[in-house]
Amino acid sequence: MNKPIDIPNPVPFQITDPAQIPTPRYYDEDFYRLECEKLWPHAWQMACRLEQIPNVGDWVQYTNVGKSVIVVRTNDGVKAFHNACRHRGVPVTEGEHGNCRSEGFICPFHGWRWNIDGENTFVYGRHLFDEKQLEPQELALRPCRVETWGGCAFINFDDNAPSFRETIGPVADNLEARGMSNMRSEWWFATVLPANWKIAMEAFQEGYHVMRTHPQLQRAQPALYNTRYGHDTGGIGSPINPNLTVRQNIEQAFKGMELLSEGMAGMVHAKEVEIARQLVGMELPDNPEQAMMTWYGAVAAQITEQLQARGEPVPNLLEVMQNNPVQAVEFLFPHYFLLPTFTSMSSYRIRPLGPEECLFEIWSLTHYPEGEEPEPPMEPTFLPYDSKDFPPIPQQDYANIPTQQKGCHAEGFDFMRLSPQIEGLLSNYQRIIDGYLGDVPQDKLAAAIQKLGGNFDGPILDLGF
Repeated sequence: MNKPIDIPNPVPFQITDPAQIPTPRYYDEDFYRLECEKLWPHAWQMACRLEQIPNVGDWVQYTNVGKSVIVVRTNDGVKAFHNACRHRGVPVTEGEHGNCRSEGFICPFHGWRWNIDGENTFVYGRHLFDEKQLEPQELALRPCRVETWGGCAFINFDDNAPSFRETIGPVADNLEARGMSNMRSEWWFATVLPANWKIAMEAFQEGYHVMRTHPQLQRAQPALYNTRYGHDTGGIGSPINPNLTVRQNIEQAFKGMELLSEGMAGMVHAKEVEIARQLVGMELPDNPEQAMMTWYGAVAAQITEQLQARGEPVPNLLEVMQNNPVQAVEFLFPHYFLLPTFTSMSSYRIRPLGPEECLFEIWSLTHYPEGEEPEPPMEPTFLPYDSKDFPPIPQQDYANIPTQQKGCHAEGFDFMRLSPQIEGLLSNYQRIIDGYLGDVPQDKLAAAIQKLGGNFDGPILDLGF
């Protein structure tokens, strides 16, 4: 486990000890350029939510590391095209979204046009060009690979990469079992963080930070976090108290739900909290462990029953929790992750804007009865990263991330020191990045990415290369 990864070509600031991540990877411009060249063009990227393009002709522009893609709803499903006029390269869209069913895509420079299937329909002054430059196949917008899953469109610039499902693996099925395709955006926020995109991602790849960063969660359920991370961490709040009554244990658990709902909406939705509130006083076994299991089971059952009665297309939570278990946070390499608890979720997407800056977006996702879905947010609400208008949990995380970026430049701070037991996901992620930068075969990379599923708070793994 403590040997360098076996990759065909050398990588700058390569990880030689999986528990130590060299800090220049978070700010070095050459390392960033290599990511732009060898990681992002070959990885599956979440491009948009499908409720943004419900009708034929609806399109959304997705941009990342200097590349622009149009994702459009056609008569034959969702397609994607590289956003460049075949004449002089100007993007053929104006704005971030729209509908092109009637007029198609029109280049704002010289007025050339394409339909929703990417076929060229008009060349202004066609007689001025040699016919060999106007072959239909040559003039068609260049398609970009796209696959849909979980209510989203994912794009990949590499036609030879394994499919999205082959890359993500079984965690896709486990998440989809929770009805992801039926979820809709409740709200969408964005901010620009003065931090490397990996610093931002890693802030969510372990729960070890809860004790200090989110003390309200630790205080509400000290037993939960102290059991997971140990009493000797100096945790705040009461340690595990064997003298707590069953009722006190349940009240603590319910308080934790309330704080997660207040802190990040979709993690535990307000409607789920209200259902759980109905059960705080229910009759339970005297044994605390049995009582807690009974209570959580009753909460899951009632959430299912009551939300289905409202017409919401939620799954049977008891069956899903047993047959399709997921972690509190699940990552879809490289830049998208979900936080599931019951029937709703939070989702996060991070895109690099430079070696030490990134675009950070968060959604609250939930179910609605058919026909009662709200109009989807078409653009995020942009806020400064220190805005008090963010939910409490992102506020606390955003307070750490920029200062950590500064700390990476500190004299003598040469590498991150990771726990091999609970911070393994950070190492696994970073070593997969090394695999991309070092030209590891795509099938091996896909096999390694599949191991990220369920690895939140997990150990350093053998990635197979």
